[in-house]
Amino acid sequence: MLRPLTFVAGATGYTGRAVVATLRAHGVPVLAHVRPGSTSATEWRARFESLGAEVDHTPWDAPALNGLLAHRQPGAVFSLLGTTRARAKREGIADPYETIDYGLSAMLLRAASAAGNAPRFIYLSALGAREDTRNAYLAARGKLERELRASPLPYLIVRPAFITGSDREESRPAERIAAPVIDAALAVVGVLGGRTMRDRYGSLTAAELAQGMVTLGLHEREGRGEADAADIRAALRRPPSL
Repeated sequence: MLRPLTFVAGATGYTGRAVVATLRAHGVPVLAHVRPGSTSATEWRARFESLGAEVDHTPWDAPALNGLLAHRQPGAVFSLLGTTRARAKREGIADPYETIDYGLSAMLLRAASAAGNAPRFIYLSALGAREDTRNAYLAARGKLERELRASPLPYLIVRPAFITGSDREESRPAERIAAPVIDAALAVVGVLGGRTMRDRYGSLTAAELAQGMVTLGLHEREGRGEADAADIRAALRRPPSL
């Protein structure tokens, strides 16, 4: 059974906005977080409220976030936070992956752990995430995964490879170039019998990822679990059951 309220952090991102839309399409009450001081706050409010979602502007401050989740008691929390180096540079953030990808996600995780009702924490990580790597992006996500596993919360860790699509607004040139090349190579592998590899490493659109995360996170899987792109694709092939 679906829990009454879902809090979505990172709601304005490429995956986040798709998750909000998917949740609302299934009639799930949503509290979509929009960063306080966002220059596009009015537009985001109009966009999310048109879907029937509630918008929240709680500052990224531990006591404030703790108070929000303790008061609203969401049944599930989607952690979809992340940034790019280009955006971080514009905003003067020296270490974006430690500050945002790990730091804000960890703040959210601790607030959810202290909320008192043990909400399910659905965390968007990345394929290859681990702490013992020189890749700062993957190391930050591996660090959060470790903290999540040590928490008292039920959770779902989702590790896609590439998230891409023609509707993606932010510039990620490496991803835009790599994803089609890898997808083409994996298509050949799939034809030759490597369907598992194709499904695990192929790219997903935000809409595909959102539908799979919502299906697995809120309906099909309980307790603690992990999923990759192959699990997302398998969920998409099953009839909707939300």
